[in-house]
Amino acid sequence: MEILRISSGYEFPWDYVRALEFALFRTYCVPSISALLAKTGEFERRPQKRYDDTALLMAELVEHGYDSPRGREALRVVNRLHGRYDISNDDMRYVLSTFIFDPIEWISRYGWRPLTDHERLAAFHFYSAVGARMGIKDIPATYSGYRAFKRQYEAEHFTYSDTNRAIGTYTLDLFCSWYPAPRALTARAVLSMLDAPMLAAFGFPPQPLWLTRTAHTALRLRANVVRLLPPRREPRLTNDPKNRTYPGYPSGYRPADLGAP
Repeated sequence: MEILRISSGYEFPWDYVRALEFALFRTYCVPSISALLAKTGEFERRPQKRYDDTALLMAELVEHGYDSPRGREALRVVNRLHGRYDISNDDMRYVLSTFIFDPIEWISRYGWRPLTDHERLAAFHFYSAVGARMGIKDIPATYSGYRAFKRQYEAEHFTYSDTNRAIGTYTLDLFCSWYPAPRALTARAVLSMLDAPMLAAFGFPPQPLWLTRTAHTALRLRANVVRLLPPRREPRLTNDPKNRTYPGYPSGYRPADLGAP
């Protein structure tokens, strides 16, 4: 747990946030997942709050530990929110896998240094323990086994549906709202980061090769700059004063304050 806290809070905070943004985006390529999200209406009515709730609840677990008072409180909120709906165990296993492997894959491409084996395994063991506390069954017992499950699940379940398209569009609009550039430009930049199976599952158009290459090159150049910076002395997990839904979080907030009404 401490290894993951250091990796995500000190070593790669920006990369973890970006990777998990796209990891959540990735889960909406599964029609059963997007259909449930469309049914709740959360992404249509308050996508920013839905995003912030998820990010902060996971950050609470990493920063304080899943067996700490705040961690147990965060888990109760997570289990309460999921308990309202009929979600298949396989979908739960898949979403959990994205929290492990999508940041690892992102950092392998765009991180300022490679992750160590200990850092990769720390993510696997941490989120496997979280999954057990969420009541998720049959979580693969090994790193390679869980990664194989994730890849097979995507190969079998990534397919176009109208709800994929709807939730994907709400999420794309949310991402675009964070930047001052015109939406058309930001949307193309975001789409350039999606792989072909994701684009097909959303029904989004592929972007020109030059744009995709430019986006990837920019991220690698950023890594070269970050490599020269001094070590971070303050973690960046829950303590982001710019949080859009919960300004100054965690000051004045508890994990129980998070989640849809």
